[in-house]
Amino acid sequence: MAIGLDVSAPPEPDNPEDYDYETCPFYGELSVRGQILEGEVVSTDMDRTVVVQREYDVPVEKYDRLMKRRSRIPAHVPGVLDGIEDGDTVRIAECRPLSKTKSHVVVDVVDGGDA
Repeated sequence: MAIGLDVSAPPEPDNPEDYDYETCPFYGELSVRGQILEGEVVSTDMDRTVVVQREYDVPVEKYDRLMKRRSRIPAHVPGVLDGIEDGDTVRIAECRPLSKTKSHVVVDVVDGGDA
């Protein structure tokens, strides 16, 4: 509950000298605010970044049905949450822009995927 969300704080970093406290919402200076989203990790190819995919339904008035949409959101992975793999369900929170495309940070691993 240290970051204002109902998530448990992960254990402290192993190497405090080498840890990037600037981009950590748990033990650093990164504040989270705004949206809190949940989705499935579809890519872990980048360093300290995952791509989270969300699927949702959008109503189409003309046909009185729902249309499926999906969005892919790049999110930063703090060093204390290493070990996220493809297929994991994670909770991400909005934060300040960390790069050109990243404005979200992973705050919780909800489900470990196929394990």
